[in-house]
Amino acid sequence: MGRVTERRRVVRIRDGAVSTRPDTLVAEEPLEIRLGGRPLAITMRTPGDDFALAAGFLVSEGVLGSAGDVRNIVYCAGAKDDGTNTYNVVDVQLAPGVPVPDITLERNVYTTSSCGLCGKASLDAVRTTARFPIADTPPLRVEPELLAALPDRLRAAQRVFDRTGGLHAAALFSEDGDLLDVREDVGRHNAVDKLVGRALREDLLPLDRAILLVSGRASFELAQKAVMAGIPVLAAVSAPSSLAVDLAAETGLTLVGFLRGRNMNVYAGEDRIALKAAPRA
Repeated sequence: MGRVTERRRVVRIRDGAVSTRPDTLVAEEPLEIRLGGRPLAITMRTPGDDFALAAGFLVSEGVLGSAGDVRNIVYCAGAKDDGTNTYNVVDVQLAPGVPVPDITLERNVYTTSSCGLCGKASLDAVRTTARFPIADTPPLRVEPELLAALPDRLRAAQRVFDRTGGLHAAALFSEDGDLLDVREDVGRHNAVDKLVGRALREDLLPLDRAILLVSGRASFELAQKAVMAGIPVLAAVSAPSSLAVDLAAETGLTLVGFLRGRNMNVYAGEDRIALKAAPRA
């Protein structure tokens, strides 16, 4: 469907030189999975192989056991108010005789209307209202050189990774670059949740003077978690997704990707980065 990648404007910093250019990002969009026309779950994904994704999800939930259990998988028409199909809602119809489970397999379930009128309420539900709007009091400014030093500090603190090589990590740093906390997990989302949960138990929210660094890419979920915890700066050693950039731009989050050595891309919120030269539009 040609939606695997999208283009976004990026501010590039290369050895102190600042420039702007379009950048190609992996697309990220919500997919609502329905079972027999009833909403079951919403997951974030890159468009493509949506039917396989829906079937695999139902296998993992114990609904499907073989190809014969599926009668049909279709995109829901009229997913937007104007009747156009967003290809973001999939309906799985079970074969005759296959028991329909109780729709309480809830993970991220949002109640919606029938398939023909589906979409907006459930798909917009991933954009949770932030409890701690991102604001700078006083303004937070981060030097590129400080950001450049953070991945090595994170790597040095990854004790479990040294033994396994198979974990993601997330860390909180102060605005001066001091390591506040680091968590590791097989899921980067879990690592961030552990950081925020520990801060919550210590009554430290909002984390409005902190920098969040993740060892992998910056997905929509990670950007959302940062926003929900009031974290003003999210940095990742790999790429952000298109929806993460959109969310950062909408909420005022500073989003940095490809943070490797002295090189980095600033996708949103560049006002918090102490650039030596103003980027051109």
